[in-house]
Amino acid sequence: MRSLRMFSLGTIFVAFAFLVGCGGGSSSSSSGSGTTQTVQTIATSGANVAPISVNGGPAGIDYVDAAFASVTVCVPTTSTCQTVDNILVDTGSSGLRILSSAMTLPLPQQTSGGDPVVECFPFVSGYTWGPVQTADVEMASEKASSVPIQVIGTSTAVPSSCSSFGASSDTLETLGANGIVGVGLFAQDCGDPTCPASANIYYECPSAASCTAITATSAQEVQNPVSLFATDNNGVIVELPAVSGGEEPTLSGSLVFGIGTQSNNALGGATIYTADEYGNFTTTYQTVAYPDSFIDSGSNGYYFLDSSLAGITECGDEPGFYCPATTQNFSNVTNQGGNGNSGTVSFSIANADSLFEVNDFAYGELGGISGTTAPYYFDWGLPFFFGRNVYVGIQDSTYADGYWAY
Repeated sequence: MRSLRMFSLGTIFVAFAFLVGCGGGSSSSSSGSGTTQTVQTIATSGANVAPISVNGGPAGIDYVDAAFASVTVCVPTTSTCQTVDNILVDTGSSGLRILSSAMTLPLPQQTSGGDPVVECFPFVSGYTWGPVQTADVEMASEKASSVPIQVIGTSTAVPSSCSSFGASSDTLETLGANGIVGVGLFAQDCGDPTCPASANIYYECPSAASCTAITATSAQEVQNPVSLFATDNNGVIVELPAVSGGEEPTLSGSLVFGIGTQSNNALGGATIYTADEYGNFTTTYQTVAYPDSFIDSGSNGYYFLDSSLAGITECGDEPGFYCPATTQNFSNVTNQGGNGNSGTVSFSIANADSLFEVNDFAYGELGGISGTTAPYYFDWGLPFFFGRNVYVGIQDSTYADGYWAY
């Protein structure tokens, strides 16, 4: 049996979003209810279409239920570029982060008071630490100029205010990818044009051993590259086919840029679920509402509740994953957005130990616990995307905190 990890990249800035002021409640012009999408068309061509693949990631990593893309980064205003493969597509965060070990370009450094700006970005599964540098970013035929990105990994000492977020994800082995492209709901990774020093995300580092938390401006913050595209910049669609028989060796799909901007990215009959200022909506299970729930392609399973609340046995060999004796089917779960739209979701959870005995990378029935203490939540990870076109609408004047649609 392969040794596999739980991995959840939903950003934990929601835990201190009251510090960063993400905005007020969302509104929507649509209303009603929806159900699981049953008709799916995957766009395979177009200037706004980038291929994505569920394939295990970089050699030797064996990363299950993770969608990877290629990203081209360039020294700003030049033709000096590098394409980096196996970048994780993450709807649970915003901003591009690339391992320094995968980069060879001399990118300009962001500074504060003449000193380098370094970022500590917290995820559910840990944190990434590294300097903020500037690059032109290209995916498909879309381009964003002079984008602040994080280059993960540096010799600068990690301050305790950063390491308190958990385990470091600063190497290929701990991150499981050459980088992360966060295409989530927010234009900036801190959720607001100004990220306060009290958030402990951005630092000014006059020396390798001395870093002080700072209030970062929008010019210094890592940006969602999609929001800076010249066109097709209001969101993305993650399109992946259904998994036949519950598991497959690999899957190929598309990351489509823009919503309602081209003939291949119309919203169609998808139901919009607006997020709150923390990037969450409400999932209701067995009449209990969990308002801290979210949709996150960077999580490699359905993560929800704990063993006692879900009524599913936790694995012995793979702690944190669910291992029911027989596959458990759920059809009484409802998602509801802040705009009042709601819809039921059906999904299944299989025995993770049995799944991992098979040398596949796409599992449609993989799940685990989201935590052992309140507040409990549903993290709708990559299996939720299989067989659906999932829209991620970036915050704007209509949707102050962004939305999901499917």
